[in-house]
Amino acid sequence: KMKTSQMALAALTMLASSCDAFAPYARVGSASMRSGSSTLVMKDYPKPNIEDTDNYRFAENMSSSFKSTLKIQSEAQKKSVAIIGGGLSGLSCAKYLSDAGHEPTVYEARDVLGGKVSAWQDEDGDWIETGLHIFFGAYPNMMNMFSELDIHDRLQWKIHQMIFAMQELPGEFTSFNFIPGIPAPFNFGLAILMNQKMLTLGEKIQTAPPLIPMLIEGQPFIDAQDELSVTQFMRKYGMPERINEEVFIAMAKALDFIDPDKLSMTVVLTAMNRFLNESNGLQMAFLDGNQPDRVCEPMKNHIEARGGKVITEAPIKEIVTNEDGSIDHLLLRSGEKIVADEYVSAMPVDIVKRMTPKQWQNMPYFRQFDELEGIPVINLHMWFDRKLKAVDHLCFSRSPLLSVYADMSVTCKEYADPNKSMLELVFAPCSPIAGGNTNWIAKTDKEIIDATMGELARLFPTEIANDADWPATKDQGPNGEAKLIKYSVVKVPRSVYAAIPGRNKYRPSQTTPIPHFTMAGDWTSQKFLGSMEGAVLGGKLAAEVVANRALGNVDLPLKNIQQHIVNSAETFVAKEPLGIKGEGAIAFGAGAQLGTKASDLLKESDPIQFADAAEYAAAA
Repeated sequence: KMKTSQMALAALTMLASSCDAFAPYARVGSASMRSGSSTLVMKDYPKPNIEDTDNYRFAENMSSSFKSTLKIQSEAQKKSVAIIGGGLSGLSCAKYLSDAGHEPTVYEARDVLGGKVSAWQDEDGDWIETGLHIFFGAYPNMMNMFSELDIHDRLQWKIHQMIFAMQELPGEFTSFNFIPGIPAPFNFGLAILMNQKMLTLGEKIQTAPPLIPMLIEGQPFIDAQDELSVTQFMRKYGMPERINEEVFIAMAKALDFIDPDKLSMTVVLTAMNRFLNESNGLQMAFLDGNQPDRVCEPMKNHIEARGGKVITEAPIKEIVTNEDGSIDHLLLRSGEKIVADEYVSAMPVDIVKRMTPKQWQNMPYFRQFDELEGIPVINLHMWFDRKLKAVDHLCFSRSPLLSVYADMSVTCKEYADPNKSMLELVFAPCSPIAGGNTNWIAKTDKEIIDATMGELARLFPTEIANDADWPATKDQGPNGEAKLIKYSVVKVPRSVYAAIPGRNKYRPSQTTPIPHFTMAGDWTSQKFLGSMEGAVLGGKLAAEVVANRALGNVDLPLKNIQQHIVNSAETFVAKEPLGIKGEGAIAFGAGAQLGTKASDLLKESDPIQFADAAEYAAAA
């Protein structure tokens, strides 16, 4: 085996040394792409073969089961199901329950569907998105759902690359180029070996051995690394320090909005395992427009065409229980009582904790939620008065303040503009909760944008103008002319759950100890972590629990709960649930442009969001 791996490495190295012969496209960062005015035009690529993987086949078989083995066999088995939350997980759950013959009703508190992928239009008609969302080939449940809904044509696939801004060479980019026709994992290895700017050959070879157990042992090895941060894993296995600076910082901030010394290695290994085992797993696609219209609406139509309902502006006030702890009804803020055969929570973990009935609070299942919390992140939209020389792709900024960004005027059809750029950027880590030194959630929008303009001046040194409105651009030279004409700052105080070391074991099963109550969400136990794929799968697994129970089968098992949680639950002093205060996206766990009213509400309901690093450390 060792001889085979050495031969493979030698072969890849030889290929890398003559990589120009295999490159069917200009390399990012080449002189032709850096000089002159921007002539970049949108170019989409054919949908890759994403179906020929074990993960996709498993996802497809599971989807098919709702129309066969999990489908009701008589009207007596049909269940009314009340689903709390109209994000991707709630809609996914309703979609698959409707396929199985049930009658789901989704209750969404806001006036827009999507949760953390929601979007809305401003006064100019421009779409403001909660986050910059990218679709990967290694999203089998999402890709399978797109096939079922017949909306694959809404994905704009980009060239198979990973593009990085060069920290030490402002204005330049480098990339990992995946050569067509070379299968995984060799395409991944070759892409890394071909790149001559980020790591030396010795560092690349030194990085490989610690990843071999992941390929051989699979998920058990990956799960066992949850107690280690990325940095701890790296040092334990003797990986070069520069791999952290060149790759892992960018990956950690893209995967969970935190730095690698705070992120569980399980998250990075889970992603890498997909990418190393699936030839097209890392190929990325942009949606061709806004998420509510292009993804959520087809899901809603599918549900309603099969007898289900999707209701917006229907916030839940309380989960009302009987004396034995079972659910009597859901009470809406309007005063309406919702009675159903089955109930599903598709709320974020931070909202579930505020809604947990007093009678459930001493149960170990619910006490493990104390170990989970959403991570803050900020999403920016920035419109410029002219085109910037960007790339038609996602770019890993490798900036201390920014995670990833894209010029949406180039990458997305609905946002296309031949004359002006609109950058969408992820600002992370953005608070002490996420491991940052500065609490940007507490900063004003102008302060955040000024800091971002300083970073953009580094990324686009010959293009961003010296603008008196933005002091961070004061060192720009006279050649820069691009000026910011508009911006939007979307703060998400509690985004995906914080995947810090040791958290994975506390993620709950979809089955709960409460009769006829099931848990959905990307934070529940499933292998795709906090992501769009995880949300779809979490909802699908919840639908499986409900559909299985409706057929009279024994409930799917509860996940094992840690003994210290069981012990602490016995002495926990139960209280009346806090409930949800106020209205709007922030109140219900999503993101928004924070005005004074929303900021005041956040200070009252989640004061840690405004703590500085010292205050957060003391509270923790």
